[in-house]
Amino acid sequence: MDSLLELLLPSLWETLYMVSVSTIVSVLLGLPLGILLIITEKDGLWEKPILNSILGTVVNISRSFPFLILMILLFPLARLIVGTTIGTTATIVPLSIAAAPFVARVIESSLREVDGGIVEAALAMGSTNLEIIFKVLIPEAMPSIVSNITLTIINLIGYSAMAGTIGGGGLGDLAMRYGYHRFDPNIMAASVILIIVLVQVVQFIGNQVVFAINKRR
Repeated sequence: MDSLLELLLPSLWETLYMVSVSTIVSVLLGLPLGILLIITEKDGLWEKPILNSILGTVVNISRSFPFLILMILLFPLARLIVGTTIGTTATIVPLSIAAAPFVARVIESSLREVDGGIVEAALAMGSTNLEIIFKVLIPEAMPSIVSNITLTIINLIGYSAMAGTIGGGGLGDLAMRYGYHRFDPNIMAASVILIIVLVQVVQFIGNQVVFAINKRR
């Protein structure tokens, strides 16, 4: 039991580290993209159809790559940024880039749900575009944004497990090296159970945050 915990706890920490940092970076990259996608569309706050088309195409192409292929393609970038292509820190680079387009689309979707009448009222009162974005659109869409970021985190947990199969570290790496290659079903089962529990915890926390935001309204 002690030896099992000695293997599981460091791997769990690696997964939490990868997912948390990747979430922060992907939101920092995806949030501005999502805002640009919504404000540059036709009849948007800053109507730029050509820019919107270019951004949409880039996001769609980025989302089309299977994660393992994208991870391999981004090995040179990971080596440039962190000096290696193996391990948890190196894996954060492809995880963040893979999740950023997804974040952009879910942010766009969340902002699109905001009642247009509220935006029109803000415009009529003389609000600037930045004020509408940060004082109207984002606050009104916050429950949906939190819900979608929760979904992003859950996807990143799955991505991190896949990354472990090619040296990314974490619970996926543990399940592959010890559970699969060394034919240890206990480690395989424990790794899968931990991933399931992690997903459930993230979903629970996300639901509670959404509930708290809605309750304050």
